[in-house]
Amino acid sequence: MKVVVFGSTGYTGSNIVAESRSRGIDTVGVARKAGDGDLAGDATDAAFVAKATEGADVIVSALPTSAPAGTGPELAAALVPLVEAARATGARLGVVGGAGSLRVGGADGIKLVDTPDFPEQVRPIAREHDRALDYLRTVTDVDWFYLSPAAAYGSFNPGERTGTYRVSGDVLLADADGHSEISGVDYAQAFVDEIVTPRHHRERFSVAY
Repeated sequence: MKVVVFGSTGYTGSNIVAESRSRGIDTVGVARKAGDGDLAGDATDAAFVAKATEGADVIVSALPTSAPAGTGPELAAALVPLVEAARATGARLGVVGGAGSLRVGGADGIKLVDTPDFPEQVRPIAREHDRALDYLRTVTDVDWFYLSPAAAYGSFNPGERTGTYRVSGDVLLADADGHSEISGVDYAQAFVDEIVTPRHHRERFSVAY
């Protein structure tokens, strides 16, 4: 199996690359400034993406949003070349998602991003992730999955490896005390578990403790 990870030097991308390689999977990292042995290039350059994904079984997007700085392409637009590459090669597409579009309290609940306590500075990022998911849901000829993390996920809360996680769909997972967390390495484990043993096809799922 060959996996190509775009955004491989970021917090989530680097964890996915490490997890994938730890399982003996042929894993290629791609970033604008890649490390040794990886590819350097622009994920929005369709010709570069096509070349980088030759022979890939799974293409991974761990790309950043343009928000909040307002620089670079919107995430939905950045995904287009990856979708086109997956369509051309028959590869599966896995996308690192956000938690903001998850429903709170049940399937009919409001989105996390619309709750009063959601950090205002993070809202543009969350809404951009939501638009990317909306775009993916229009793609019916590529086998994609979109994995949302827990609410308190990120480099600010790296956590530790537990080797366990719970799985949900569009509803935010939280523990008995209302905390919604997952470490970076356990999120990566869940992501690579889905790569190795596909269970979610053309849908979003989510993980947390």
